[in-house]
Amino acid sequence: MTSTQEAPAPLSARELESALLQRIILPRPADPTTVRALYLDEGTATSLRSAAPTAERPGTVNEEQDEFVLHLTTAGGRRAEVLSRTSVRVPEHTETSFAAYFNAFPASYWRRWSVLDAVHLRLRLRGAGRIDVYRSTARGVPVHVHGEAITGEGTVDVPVPLRPFEDGGWVWFDLSSGTEPLDLLEGGWYADRPAPGRAAVTVGMPTFNRPSDCVNTLRALGEDPLVRGVLTAVVIPDQGTSKVRDQDGFDEAAALLGDRLRVIDQPNLGGSGGYSRIMYEALEHTDAEFILFMDDDVVLEPDSVLRALAFARFARSPMLIGGQMLSLQARSHLHVMGEVVDRHTFFWQLAPNTEDDHDFAVDSLRETLWMHRRTDVDYNAWWMCLIPRVVAEQVGQPLPLFIKWDDCEYGLRAGAHGFPTATVPGVAIWHMSFVEKDDSSDWQAYFHARNRLVVAALHGPDDPKAMLLDSLKRTLRHLFLLEYSAIALHQMAMRDFLSGPKALFGSLPTALGEVRALRARYPDGKVVTSARELPEPPIGALAAQLWPEPPRGKVAQVKALAGALRHQLRPTNTAAAERPQRNVPAEHGTWFLLSRLDGVTVSTSDGTGVTFRHRDRTEFLRLLRTSLALHREVQRTWSSLRRRYRDDMGELVSRDAWEAQVFSRFR
Repeated sequence: MTSTQEAPAPLSARELESALLQRIILPRPADPTTVRALYLDEGTATSLRSAAPTAERPGTVNEEQDEFVLHLTTAGGRRAEVLSRTSVRVPEHTETSFAAYFNAFPASYWRRWSVLDAVHLRLRLRGAGRIDVYRSTARGVPVHVHGEAITGEGTVDVPVPLRPFEDGGWVWFDLSSGTEPLDLLEGGWYADRPAPGRAAVTVGMPTFNRPSDCVNTLRALGEDPLVRGVLTAVVIPDQGTSKVRDQDGFDEAAALLGDRLRVIDQPNLGGSGGYSRIMYEALEHTDAEFILFMDDDVVLEPDSVLRALAFARFARSPMLIGGQMLSLQARSHLHVMGEVVDRHTFFWQLAPNTEDDHDFAVDSLRETLWMHRRTDVDYNAWWMCLIPRVVAEQVGQPLPLFIKWDDCEYGLRAGAHGFPTATVPGVAIWHMSFVEKDDSSDWQAYFHARNRLVVAALHGPDDPKAMLLDSLKRTLRHLFLLEYSAIALHQMAMRDFLSGPKALFGSLPTALGEVRALRARYPDGKVVTSARELPEPPIGALAAQLWPEPPRGKVAQVKALAGALRHQLRPTNTAAAERPQRNVPAEHGTWFLLSRLDGVTVSTSDGTGVTFRHRDRTEFLRLLRTSLALHREVQRTWSSLRRRYRDDMGELVSRDAWEAQVFSRFR
């Protein structure tokens, strides 16, 4: 078997391993069936303009569009047979495409950020059939790059120039068989040279009472020989009471990693305290060239470690490499493609021209045109993020923020130092999506509010009016939702921000307890196991449970707001504090419904309980007046607060300060 393309200069086995950018990988045996859509495209067609079907490539011609449509499966519905994590069999008379999230090559990202001018697709094949290589434009238009017949066993090497991918585009290949199966024995996307620098990474996961998840990730890191070979250390700051060392399976997972595994017991210092400890240990006690942050509550695709490392080593200059977030609840869903920070309201949001919660089992990569544009970001969340050692040494440690905004702040700070962030498709983990979290209204509301102000003082606008107006809108929404505990936490957050940066280190081990104690004072801060533990709503309430549509248009919104405000100012129906007027599912817990009620149960987002919320006119007015006063105070003192936080920035991110004020206290 030979390729019609000009053969590149041969690389040695060691050089070839170093030149590997992205292995062709397949689902694991335990993966749900929908996960196949992330690895193989078995349901859509490739369009090849001005082509015609052949015996080797059965299909149909759409004469109106002048394009040839390939059939990826036979009428019998045969699909590819996964033989191992790196090999697959295409049954006879079947076509299988690798235009899928984990196996297509995101060429535009390599064009933008790497030193490479071309990549090579190298496949070891056995059998008879055909390979066709395609690329897409930034608009998602497919372009045929190369095709050849396959006979026997051998290696195909197809070079693909990166020049056409300035704004977007992917590269992929399809395999089609004839009268006998065609096996892909192994394959990958390669550079034409070995990677510069060393493949040496310290992986770190702070964990809090998730020992089972943590052990599973340790096992995934240790079982793959290629992944294990690049690890200099695995650091686990264990901040919980259910210890990782005591979990079933820990000894076996630890044995795979040997003396590279280090579990450090420390109090719950939040994500920032855990990640800062990882960075500290990596810089002080290893020679790792890179530090990889990961959450503990993830399912790891081990190849993502290798891909992030390869991207970082071939980068034009040091930069942060972010892994994308797939949904743990619905495994074929890409939950987040990338995020940016709105510099006016200073809040994170989806990167422009992207969508959230995309299901590849419904719409394949080729059908999802917006995904062919390159997505640029301000930062990457620390569910998975690779940070070069040189960046950590120059930029410093994470801010002592406990949780929320620490990853965003670090990305903004690194960018200000000339170290950008790239969020790379095909580098990903599965993580619990935010759909089933109440983190904007539960105890985390404090950290959302305080840390947003801290990060805005460091990196945000000179004039905070737009941000504070957005904050007031959120305040009013929480009040209408009868979430008084969230507003109390916001006010605590604003007071702590106004007190300045000196208390941030000291609050790391204490803030969570204070937050939980304050939230517990309010009815909406207490979760009841089920609405059945409370009195049933009055007779007739069920008949009234029609869920109103959101007010659309400015006039309707103003009317809804006015009606909600009028109801808040009326005397409270005290009986509703004992007997809820309605039981409301989480999806229908909207401000324009709850603002008209005096007592209501609302299910938590994860469905494990309810909160019984009570309207209190006196508390509504008190919280509203206090919030207005605090927002005015932040506006008045903004310039001086910015100076104070920026003046103390060096101390807050100093390795020596973290050691002296935090780590030395908990050895």
